[in-house]
Amino acid sequence: MSADEYTPIRVATLRGDAKIPFDVYVRVAGKYIHHCRAGDSFEGVRLDRLRAKKLRKMYIKPEDDISYQQYLEQNIDSAYDSKSNRNDDSRAEIIQGFQQAAAEQYMEEPQYEFSYNHMRSSVQRLVEHIQKDARAGYRLLKLKNTDQSVAHHCVNVATLAVLLALDSKFKESAKIPLLATGCMIHDFDHYNRDMTVLKRPAEMTPEELAYYKEHPLRGAQQLQTTPFIDQLVLNVILQHEENAVGTGFPKGLTEKEMDPLVMMAITANAYDRLTSFEAREPKDAMKHLTLEGLGLYPLNLIQSLQKIVKAG
Repeated sequence: MSADEYTPIRVATLRGDAKIPFDVYVRVAGKYIHHCRAGDSFEGVRLDRLRAKKLRKMYIKPEDDISYQQYLEQNIDSAYDSKSNRNDDSRAEIIQGFQQAAAEQYMEEPQYEFSYNHMRSSVQRLVEHIQKDARAGYRLLKLKNTDQSVAHHCVNVATLAVLLALDSKFKESAKIPLLATGCMIHDFDHYNRDMTVLKRPAEMTPEELAYYKEHPLRGAQQLQTTPFIDQLVLNVILQHEENAVGTGFPKGLTEKEMDPLVMMAITANAYDRLTSFEAREPKDAMKHLTLEGLGLYPLNLIQSLQKIVKAG
């Protein structure tokens, strides 16, 4: 079989204890090396090793494509089914991976409306799941972003923002899936560039900091001419580094100049950046946000965030 006949699949979709009905390959120096046999599963040590390597894609033979699609459907359906015999941690792993894969696919293919609609439908399902049981959101947030993945961070921010909206009793519930969709791709520019997001802003050189502060604007500009993207989604991408008092970036907007839903995305992003990229423990991240971010985020959202972190 020639190299171009292998079909790429997203590593994030290979989660949980379900046995895979196909062989999986990795690409090394242009060659495809057999990695996992049909009948194995992706969990525990195997999953940790893949995360350590920061692989986004693996490969299957084209004749296994139908089996892969069936595996995906069965895996995610069982994860969302409260009556399935899967344990809660496994269900959370699968859901997180499915959302991460949808975000990755769109951020790599922003010109395709199909990819956008697929991401939106997956987000809608996630929101409905959390609305039924907030503990499902807590379980997603317990999954550590060990490989400091931008896409994993985006899923965390979306989950947190939904929980903030629900705890705040936000009345326009129909907008919450759009909020989550914007969070799912808010770091579009980071995902598609080599710039590190692991440095704290205080550790960046003046040149790095100036470049970093433009990432929301670059991301929004790349997508603003796309006809099928919702305006709230673009607003989240453009404004997720602003704050309530106008000292954020790229435009220095204040709370009064932004949609309340965007403020939820801003607060969620500020918290998860501390845990995902600065490797702070939740308690320390919450303390930092409460003390050093005093006034930067609405008090009611900080209080809701404290409840969510404590409950999780």
